[in-house]
Amino acid sequence: MAIAGMVAAGLTLQPAHAFLARPALFAAIGAATKPPAGWQQFCAENADECRPGTDQVRDVVLTPEKLQELYAVNKYVNDRVVWTSDDALYGKAERWTLPLDRGDCEDFALLKRKLLARAGWPQGSLLITTVEEPGPGRGRHAVLTVRTDRGEMILDNQTPEILFWYETNYRYLSRQSASDPNVWVSFGTEQPKPAIAPTER
Repeated sequence: MAIAGMVAAGLTLQPAHAFLARPALFAAIGAATKPPAGWQQFCAENADECRPGTDQVRDVVLTPEKLQELYAVNKYVNDRVVWTSDDALYGKAERWTLPLDRGDCEDFALLKRKLLARAGWPQGSLLITTVEEPGPGRGRHAVLTVRTDRGEMILDNQTPEILFWYETNYRYLSRQSASDPNVWVSFGTEQPKPAIAPTER
């Protein structure tokens, strides 16, 4: 389904002024690290999804229209795919794939990446990211980071809200490099914070 169709299907326009007014702040990236085993398995089965993009690495200018595209894709995938564990679907602990109607967090992120790339977003702005959730269990989770000129935004299957990376409660572990999806990088131990906490969402 085209993004224009997603918007036409009834998604209301999300206010953009609050996003555009926030400070542009990028996460501190560390050294190269080993790609997740799930990504390597996914690439072995979907080589076309894993080739470095031919588009120039750049940060997308975040306009109200581009923000709306993010909301449209995030809502479409979150509404369409029912979270289901890999163990229930495939009988194994971990398997990354493009979902049809069921999948886990990595599958949500992969489908959002594919739909945004199909809509013209450069591959280098769409980065699968692994995080650690807060709380006693401290489970692992995956989201899609979208790089824009206003900073990095997080598309998450656990919420319809789109947040800047520094507004989540996650501890960031690793993500794809903007220049090559098969190169993964860690996050710096010290991360910048906005000078003034955002008061509007």
